[in-house]
Amino acid sequence: MAFPSFLFLLILLPLFFSNIPFSLSQSQLSPDYYRQFCPNLDNIIRDVVTTKQISNPTTAAGTLRLFFHDCMIGGCDASVLISSNSFNKAERDADINLSLPGDAFDVIVRAKTAVELSCPGIVSCADILALATRNAITMVGGPFYTVNLGRKDSLVSTQSSVEGHMPLANMTMDEIIKKFESKNFTVQELVALTGAHTLGFAHCKEFAYRLFRYSKTVPTDPAYNPKYAEALKKLCHNYEKNPAMSAFNDVMTPSKFDNLYYQNLEKGMGLLESDNALFQNPKTRPFVQLYAKNQTAFFNDFARAIEKLSLNGVKTGNQGEVRRKCDAFNSIHI
Repeated sequence: MAFPSFLFLLILLPLFFSNIPFSLSQSQLSPDYYRQFCPNLDNIIRDVVTTKQISNPTTAAGTLRLFFHDCMIGGCDASVLISSNSFNKAERDADINLSLPGDAFDVIVRAKTAVELSCPGIVSCADILALATRNAITMVGGPFYTVNLGRKDSLVSTQSSVEGHMPLANMTMDEIIKKFESKNFTVQELVALTGAHTLGFAHCKEFAYRLFRYSKTVPTDPAYNPKYAEALKKLCHNYEKNPAMSAFNDVMTPSKFDNLYYQNLEKGMGLLESDNALFQNPKTRPFVQLYAKNQTAFFNDFARAIEKLSLNGVKTGNQGEVRRKCDAFNSIHI
């Protein structure tokens, strides 16, 4: 007797779908999203981040900055990781993203490779970036916070989408506040998130005007601490010939996540104009003073704010995909 084809399919279908994580299609994010299908995810990413941070101590700062730039444009969907091709100019080629550090992109590529070896086709690049950022922050002394998982990777990444959405160092604080308010962040959350400047550095070209040509009558911004300004002038004197020249955002503990950034602002040691404005503006100054005195308050508020940021504009279900490679869509979009 011939074996009915539909019965054959009924036998095969459970075997085929037994390896497909139906729970991953659920729209609600959860810290345990990958528990069944990639249980060692956090350990894998932590190992990669640790190795990278030890060999390249600026990785934590770079990864945090990469995450912020990703989340502020279209949500936390790994759109900033996409490389441009002949059909499309992607986000990472926007002017403000050209200085995003290679170490940050590299640690995500390494993490994605390690994750794919363990649980292929399961974990999105957006979730890998979110976890890598949290692990990098805690590794350099920052607060631990919950990362809810289940993001899908974006299907779109365009250079034109970046314009006008990112806060800039030469904006007034009121303009920056409006940028954050448009993303549903309060003034206090803005100040807490800006505490990320406790890590990393800025290139001299981003603040040299404050040192050498602040105005026609005053070459150096009087808001700078005079000794700090002189040190920066010596450091950046040749910045036009060497555009890679840079200075630490927090000159005291540049590789440690702490509250000295806020203490520096009170002393006139805010590197960027926006840093200085954070202390000068009456809306933001009280929170700068609070965090300068109370590191626990800063850590608690930063953790809440970045957890909120990590949920901004996430894609779930069929709104996105799980990329095979973080720098390319699974299919070419024309």
